[in-house]
Amino acid sequence: MSFAIPPRVTERAFARLAEIGAAPRALRVAVEGGGCSGFQYDIRLEEEADADDLVLEKDGQRVLIDPVSLPFLADAEIDFADELIGARFVVKNPNATASCGCGTSFSI
Repeated sequence: MSFAIPPRVTERAFARLAEIGAAPRALRVAVEGGGCSGFQYDIRLEEEADADDLVLEKDGQRVLIDPVSLPFLADAEIDFADELIGARFVVKNPNATASCGCGTSFSI
């Protein structure tokens, strides 16, 4: 698993953060063990970045990724989807070999 290519955040995701007034908080995207496929995404607003976080920023909006999660999110895209089933931040992860129906759990 390579992490040479950092994840990217779409314009739509940054726009949604601005729309909900997230700043000065930031969106944390983390990968944890668990879920029906082995790993799961933990996406939440957080007050501050940790010293070793990767910080992706645009127009005052920030997305944080911890160094443990970073290899699992190499070349991933963090987006915002507004669909019939609901509106949410989503991760399009090319490293995932399988995922659950809700999109929050995956395996590598």
